[in-house]
Amino acid sequence: MHLKPLVLREANAFVSEHHRHNKAVRGCRFCIGVVHDGELLGVAIVGRPVSPKIDNGYTAEVLRVCTKPGVRKNVCSMLYASARRAWRDIGGQRIVSYTLATEAGTSLLAAGWWKTGTVPIVANPWGSKNGRQRKKQPVYDIEKTRWEGLTQH
Repeated sequence: MHLKPLVLREANAFVSEHHRHNKAVRGCRFCIGVVHDGELLGVAIVGRPVSPKIDNGYTAEVLRVCTKPGVRKNVCSMLYASARRAWRDIGGQRIVSYTLATEAGTSLLAAGWWKTGTVPIVANPWGSKNGRQRKKQPVYDIEKTRWEGLTQH
């Protein structure tokens, strides 16, 4: 297995096909893939933090990690670890990600990340903005766990 840089279009196509509950993202800072024998097994999409409160230019968020069903369990850990290292290596100071409270986060723990809090359920997290209607997603009704990966040298 090896890592491969991806463009957002490739990563989003993979997420659209394989992710259990999330859709493609609109933008990113970078994308990483894990490949074995020429087959793309998983992707990570790293972007600006969704929360404006932590979007300071030095904080990134792993927006999506997705693998094909049945792949080796270490693919997710490999993606989280490489996202953290890549962000650190280009000068990033903090990297975060979120899982559903119903998910154990084993891959994050294996990659050296740690739990830093929970995000409560918000009735309408995005609402409508500037006349643009936003469709509510089912995952909005599930509490989230926030994770951070150490990026300091």
